[in-house]
Amino acid sequence: MKATPSAASAAAPAAASAAAFATASSAAASAAKSPRAARRTRASAAGAARDFDVVIYGASGFVGRQAVAHFAAHADGLRWALAGRSPARLEAVREACGAGAATAGLIVADADDTAALAALAARTRVVLSTAGPFARYGDALVDACVAHGTHYVDITGETPWVRRLIDRHHARAAADGTRIVPCCGFDSVPSDLGTFLVAQALWRDHGEACIEVKARFALRGGVNGGTLASALGVFDADEQDAFDDPFLLTPSDQVPADVLRHLDPRLPRRDADFGGWIGPFFMGPVNTRIVRRSVALLTACGDPAYGRGFAYQEWLKLGRGPVAAAAGGAMTIGAGMARVALAAPSLRALARRLMPAPGEGPSERSMDRGSFRCELIARGERGTVVRGLVAGRGDPGNRATTVFVCEAALALALQDESLPQALPGGVLTPATALGAVLARRLVASGMEIRPIAGDVRTSAY
Repeated sequence: MKATPSAASAAAPAAASAAAFATASSAAASAAKSPRAARRTRASAAGAARDFDVVIYGASGFVGRQAVAHFAAHADGLRWALAGRSPARLEAVREACGAGAATAGLIVADADDTAALAALAARTRVVLSTAGPFARYGDALVDACVAHGTHYVDITGETPWVRRLIDRHHARAAADGTRIVPCCGFDSVPSDLGTFLVAQALWRDHGEACIEVKARFALRGGVNGGTLASALGVFDADEQDAFDDPFLLTPSDQVPADVLRHLDPRLPRRDADFGGWIGPFFMGPVNTRIVRRSVALLTACGDPAYGRGFAYQEWLKLGRGPVAAAAGGAMTIGAGMARVALAAPSLRALARRLMPAPGEGPSERSMDRGSFRCELIARGERGTVVRGLVAGRGDPGNRATTVFVCEAALALALQDESLPQALPGGVLTPATALGAVLARRLVASGMEIRPIAGDVRTSAY
């Protein structure tokens, strides 16, 4: 970590600004005290009257089965249930997860059955959905959650669909205090939460607003059929233009004039900060949109941690030397060819025949051998640098995704009063909805996350 000589002198103004942000948030809450109090009273009454704290929808799918196993091991004392369209499959999953799932409820609800989904949402405080592709199967469930004031998390990476959720539901969910939180899997928790933590540390410890964060990913793992189906769905819907928009999820009044500066990278390059070659990361077009939405929402609330012209970008770790450079070039060419090929319906049909079907994925052994590492570098207005890390063992798209989304749902169910209050509702992001509460839960689950405020194991990173 590098600190400028003026960092100490900035601490007092930083503290003052932070206090001002907190005071402003408190004042906003006071200004709306009666409606906010009424919402909380209704929510408390509804929570007490509901049958379940969390319902896992899509529980018989590939990630859904792992989510049930996670709850069976970690949700002792919680009222929870499995939901999906097949009662036989739900029962089989519950039995396979042993004694920890024995008391879990079963709810049968097809993704097209609006009445059944409305009844499901009315019975629980939180819905955790793993049932993708979400553009095909997710609308009615989110509609029901918003209508009944039920918090919602999922593992989608389908940003055009998230844009539609914002347009349809953000205003009402914000008014009602309902947290709708898509993209709570590997896309996009490491990017979003990591950026939030390093920016907050830069402001808190050095009194500097963050103007840039870049992330570098290294990962080992496989892909399940549901994830592949969701990716192909973007091509099916002819939504590539929306998918390519770097500010797709950012409020229109906060989109910067210099959009070209934020376009997704197309070529590898050598980076001095990371000390090696980096290349375009295939999940960047999802993760960067979520991070930019987080920054826009927090900035609009008066959070001083982000400076004017803030930029975020992420990359894939390639290594050092000419071999890494060549590998990056080959990957760039391959990705471009794949994108052109998948634009053809006939080739998408062929891909579906060859790839794992929804509900299928890597073997247990393969997932256990997986890992991921997201290194982040934040730079402040005066040049101070803070480094961060989000890392874990297990296949990132399956094992890690399961932990991310389950702990997000548990945070909503168990720690509602501790969650960030600047944005108590709306179509939010992992960072804005869950913040450091989620970070601490993930550390307790075995992940490595730095820096976290007040955690002596990470504060000096």
